[in-house]
Amino acid sequence: MSGIGPSLHPRFNRRSVLQAGSIGLMSLGMNHISALREASASPVLPEIKAKNVIYLFLSGGLGQHESFDMKPEAPADVRGEFRPIPTSVPGIDICEHLPLLAQRAKHWSLVRSLTHKYNEHSEGHVIMLTGRNTLPPTFNASKPMPGDWPSIVSVAGSLLPQSNNLPPAVVLPQKLIHSSGRVIPGQFAGVMGPRHDPWFIEASPFHPKTKGAYPVYEFNHQKGPMHTAGLKYQAPNLALSEEMTQPRLMKRMDLLKNIENQRRRWDQEASTRSFDRYRQGVISLLTDKKVHEVFDVTNADEKTLERYGRHSFGWSCLMARRLVEYGVNLVQVNLGGNESWDTHGNMFPHLKNQLFPPTDQAVSALLDDLSESGLLDETLVVMAGEFGRTPKISHLPQHYDLPGRDHWGACQSILLAGGGITGGTVVGASDKHGAYPVSDPQTPESFAATIYNALGLPPTAAWHDDADRPHHIYHADPIPGLLV
Repeated sequence: MSGIGPSLHPRFNRRSVLQAGSIGLMSLGMNHISALREASASPVLPEIKAKNVIYLFLSGGLGQHESFDMKPEAPADVRGEFRPIPTSVPGIDICEHLPLLAQRAKHWSLVRSLTHKYNEHSEGHVIMLTGRNTLPPTFNASKPMPGDWPSIVSVAGSLLPQSNNLPPAVVLPQKLIHSSGRVIPGQFAGVMGPRHDPWFIEASPFHPKTKGAYPVYEFNHQKGPMHTAGLKYQAPNLALSEEMTQPRLMKRMDLLKNIENQRRRWDQEASTRSFDRYRQGVISLLTDKKVHEVFDVTNADEKTLERYGRHSFGWSCLMARRLVEYGVNLVQVNLGGNESWDTHGNMFPHLKNQLFPPTDQAVSALLDDLSESGLLDETLVVMAGEFGRTPKISHLPQHYDLPGRDHWGACQSILLAGGGITGGTVVGASDKHGAYPVSDPQTPESFAATIYNALGLPPTAAWHDDADRPHHIYHADPIPGLLV
């Protein structure tokens, strides 16, 4: 497959123009219609095992020393300021500032030996969001490229059957965008083609300066706590506009039928059926109150908001739980956009006061909800970033008042819960400084395979390009030692 070069302009046939016009007739913005982009049917239609995945992605990179692989016996410039606390599972200690997760250790397991060779943000994003340990030939750190590897969400979304009026795989609450405004690569379908791009539920606004779980835990890496006016968490508005009454909608539908009849005379290809499904999906979303309730997380009941937190991390985890309950199989939740976890400086106060409290609260509430509803057994929750942090603490006084750690792809810890894995276990180990794996090293490929396996995708699963060539999705076995 070849992408359109930067100096060329896309060409549109009559069918595409009519489809675009039909969308406009229903008074739906293109930002909403793009969310309804449907993948072409794959030759592989696996038998789904009624399992789901929630991928909590920590853009910026969580330090293993400050979270799940603490080194209390290491020198001070390695171990840092935080101390370990025992969890509810004897022998497993984690950071003192994650007390709620520590109480729920029976639900989760750790992998302390995930490793890759990349230390730059865009590279790490591509590696961990696509599950490929090599960069694509067309990789460009400044922007996504048509030749990029497809994201895990794109692959799963193209192979999993749609069970309701929502796509089988979504990303929330925002695209990952650098403070400079460039879109970070690794999030899209790449070589699969833009029609397989994920549905981004863009509920969280982009702001170049702010980080973290606004409005309660908003901060800036240089300035500390912030309170930016105008930040509002708002899911897609799928309701009919005031002027679009039900009778007017029906009239528009009659007009759409006429346009569709014209288009059928021009083109009898299979894409006609695809357009039918687009239209049905739009109308279903407009009229389905359950979908509106799934998205309306900021108006949840008081008890629920108290548990998850009235902040962007809590609302995002709550939406993920509702989406899985509704039938969406894979939900990627970006816990903080704009590389929120990139703690080069002021690391200890920002983790302690701004990043860990909302994460500990929201993820613990998510695990509780899934467990109480019976969904945890069939839902794998994974939490990872694009890399870990350097073994030694460093200080960049020209940028930060206090020290932090730099990027480190060679070792990071990831958390996994539910989905049939054995809770309260640890896979792999790092050396005494948390720098490199010393046992059971795991790769981004084994990480991705664990997600695909939890979704019920078989080892033979593949997506097919426009020339009908298969591209197999498994490049390693799932992480061993996790399944019951």
